[in-house]
Amino acid sequence: MNTITLPLANVSCMHCVNKIRDAISLLPNIQLIDIDTEQLTVSTDSSLSDLFDAITALGYQVGFHYQLPLAGLSCGRCVAKIEQALNERHDIAHFDINKQLADVYGSISEQALTNIIVELGYQVVTTSVTQHYDFTLNGLSCGKCVAKLTTALTQDNIEIIALDKNVLSVITSLTAADIITIVTTTGYQAALSTDIQTTTEVDTLVTPEPEPEPIIAPQDNVTQLLLSGLTCASCVASVEKAIKAVDGVSNVNVNLAERTALIYGQAQSQAIIQAIENAGYGAEESEDDQTRRIRQQQQNQQTFKTHIRNATASLALGVPLMAWGIFGGSMVIDSTTSQISWGIIGLITLALLVTAGKDFYINSWKAFLHHRATMDTLVSLGTGAAWLFSMAVVIAPNLFPLTARHVYFEASAMIIGLITIGHALEARARSRTSKALERLIDLQPQTAIVVEDGQETERPLSAVISGMVLRLKPGAKVAVDGLVIEGTSYLDESMLTGEPLAVHKKMGDHVRAGTINQQGSLLFKAEHIGSDTMLARIIQLVRQAQSSKPALARLADTISSVFVPSVMIIAIITAMAWYYFGPQPASVYMLVAATTVLIIACPCALGLATPMSVTVGVGRAAELGILIKDAEAMQQAASIDTVVLDKTGTLTEGKPQVVDYKIYNALTREQLVQLAASLEQGSEHPLANAIVKSAQQQQLQLSPHHDFMTYSGLGVSGTVDQHQLLLGNAKFMVKNNITINHAETDFDFIANQGATPVYLAQNGVLAGIIGISDPLRKDSLSAVKRMQKMGLKVVMLTGDSVKTAQVIANKLGITDVVADVLPDGKAAQITLLQQQGRRVVMVGDGINDAPALALAEVGIAMGSGTDVAIESAQFTLMRHSLHGVADALELSKATLRNIKENLFGAFVYNTLGIPIAAGVLFPLTGTLLSPVIAGAAMALSSITVVSNANRLRLFKPSRQDQEK
Repeated sequence: MNTITLPLANVSCMHCVNKIRDAISLLPNIQLIDIDTEQLTVSTDSSLSDLFDAITALGYQVGFHYQLPLAGLSCGRCVAKIEQALNERHDIAHFDINKQLADVYGSISEQALTNIIVELGYQVVTTSVTQHYDFTLNGLSCGKCVAKLTTALTQDNIEIIALDKNVLSVITSLTAADIITIVTTTGYQAALSTDIQTTTEVDTLVTPEPEPEPIIAPQDNVTQLLLSGLTCASCVASVEKAIKAVDGVSNVNVNLAERTALIYGQAQSQAIIQAIENAGYGAEESEDDQTRRIRQQQQNQQTFKTHIRNATASLALGVPLMAWGIFGGSMVIDSTTSQISWGIIGLITLALLVTAGKDFYINSWKAFLHHRATMDTLVSLGTGAAWLFSMAVVIAPNLFPLTARHVYFEASAMIIGLITIGHALEARARSRTSKALERLIDLQPQTAIVVEDGQETERPLSAVISGMVLRLKPGAKVAVDGLVIEGTSYLDESMLTGEPLAVHKKMGDHVRAGTINQQGSLLFKAEHIGSDTMLARIIQLVRQAQSSKPALARLADTISSVFVPSVMIIAIITAMAWYYFGPQPASVYMLVAATTVLIIACPCALGLATPMSVTVGVGRAAELGILIKDAEAMQQAASIDTVVLDKTGTLTEGKPQVVDYKIYNALTREQLVQLAASLEQGSEHPLANAIVKSAQQQQLQLSPHHDFMTYSGLGVSGTVDQHQLLLGNAKFMVKNNITINHAETDFDFIANQGATPVYLAQNGVLAGIIGISDPLRKDSLSAVKRMQKMGLKVVMLTGDSVKTAQVIANKLGITDVVADVLPDGKAAQITLLQQQGRRVVMVGDGINDAPALALAEVGIAMGSGTDVAIESAQFTLMRHSLHGVADALELSKATLRNIKENLFGAFVYNTLGIPIAAGVLFPLTGTLLSPVIAGAAMALSSITVVSNANRLRLFKPSRQDQEK
């Protein structure tokens, strides 16, 4: 039997001691020797895990807790070796080992634990220098890249200050070369900026190694092209294939709804355009949003006018011919007179086909030359077969039996007319799908008032550069992003955030391009211009999302790639069946059935089903202040059943403030705050900012700090005015052997108010507790209730203490709470929920949440438009309200439902239409479906899909509480 003495924490009275004594008496193989409020001594020859579990279950802390940074571990086997060695120790109760950190609870000494690890051939990092490094980044092209790099950099010895696609700022004990190695092994590039600030010296000074020259990989460019000649999903597949074949293209998204292509990579635009033209289509480069919009409007107007003109000409011929046949006129060649008259009509029809219908034949010939088939192929084959058969009857009627001498010139004319008018109506409806994006572009003013030497001059926006001072007059739109330097006013930001209330702006506040000044006059300094403004970035994100494809779209693309050839084969089989097995005149039945099959099959509806819904859905989301990275995220969000909410800055305002103090030595309240604030000057944490702000409000003079160290998820340490200070949570105090059990009552009192208690230790003794409160957002309660009514499981995830978290959760009606979680533990909690079969959306507001945001099925950043938020998740809420989360999920479900409706309609239409066209109902009805009716059905299917997608423009969130 081994005798072991263990420290106790949070044991404040003999009642607590007796509870522990009773719990130990129930444990086999463990004999209690002595116990008081500070420690216990037991005798055992087995593991301590049962003892630790029993005591911690009572709410007390036992044993030592070590978090040792590790080095030299390269794989899972290295981790397993350490785990095996620790498993053999009776004085270790719990441990968690990864390649960077050993997290161990037990009675073992730190030196003994270090010796075990070193004897296995690994290292424990014990000395460090914390320095502030700034890096420029290259190779990051999207939010997933940012999230991936954030995950790689999330380590105990690295504190991320800022991270976006271009800049990385960290405080770390590693060298700059180590950070660059992490970045490059993740797949990106980093170059060290010249300014390096040493903020911590612990034991020895480690000189940074000479920095290698960074290998800068070219970053993907995004090129947008306007396309012409696309008619169906087969065309989309052909264009994408042609573009991907160009050297330097990394990815491409073609949007049939907008007739645009977004190309990512280093390929030259002229090479891409040439490849598209070689494939039989047209393309032109879009220089900027304004040019693109004007050009698209011109194309849509010209297309609509052309279709209307061609449809009018076709129907002007086809309607009288059809009326002649319907009302008893003969359409049979039975005399020389009829032969001559129908021959003239045939020539007129030919003129119609080569004018109004020429695009069908030209496009189908181009497709034939490139060994593919499109919707135009079906139309040209159908109408061409009807005209050729009719002309053959006119020229040589004696070759056909009398019953087979029917002409079908009206079918060719009517099919061209109906399909063309369908295209015209589709183009008109399609032009409405991007109204949300157009409204965003309209927000950008074309001029700005520049103030120089006291003189105000109006200049084009292209002449504005960063650093200029601009005047914003009442009723005017903000031209660029900037910082207010003079004046106050209220700005309408609803077009960016979806928030209806105007926002008060004063000196020091930021203004965003596109927002509208309601009253007052402001002077502001230009900070971000052109494509760097928030508005420009939103427009780019919306465009990229509208061009992206969910999994359902890729399924439709796969089907479309074989659809037209399959229809042609079905038409041939139909013709053969009617010719060999049909009644007389077999040639007539063969012609009608085969032509109708070719005409009724509509891959156009199939190709439009998804992009139309995505385009409208993403645009509507932008109007609601929701930015969506890609359509795949919308499909994922539609099946979410669990919402995980970070507390600070998500459920709360994110503006913590000091609300209470408890003092345990001779310090005054002012001295306590002065010491804490002096130490926290080196931290970027929101709680640290609250303490520093409290000291500033009390006009306290802050002292310089030395030996400053941060411990992720625990606290900070350093020296202020010769005092060794520790500031952090209970775990941090216990780890550093600070007695805090006498402060348990005060801790509970502060926590029960919903505030976060932070301990301050001075020279190894607890000096006081500072209570910091972050008030709940006024709409958090209603938003949580709304999500619960939607059938979602709501989980609160926070690094705050269990008691504080529980108080907040009780106020919000949240029953699932995970508290006291370190930043790197948030991702583990997401994984745990996923292992339980949950589909999770993670909602967070900062860089610490990025790993969890990336790991969840869907990440939603409460960003209020910040760089980090936009780069960290698939969804970004431009307004800081949890109702945006429910809005995003509801809209995603509505969009996915709309896509499924469109695809279902397109599939059902073809599934039913093609067999009917082939004649399966002939035994029941005795007649075949007319090719003219087939043409009308084909046009109607496309119009139906476009109109159904546009219903999403009317989507309204089910918010009854949004006004509260």
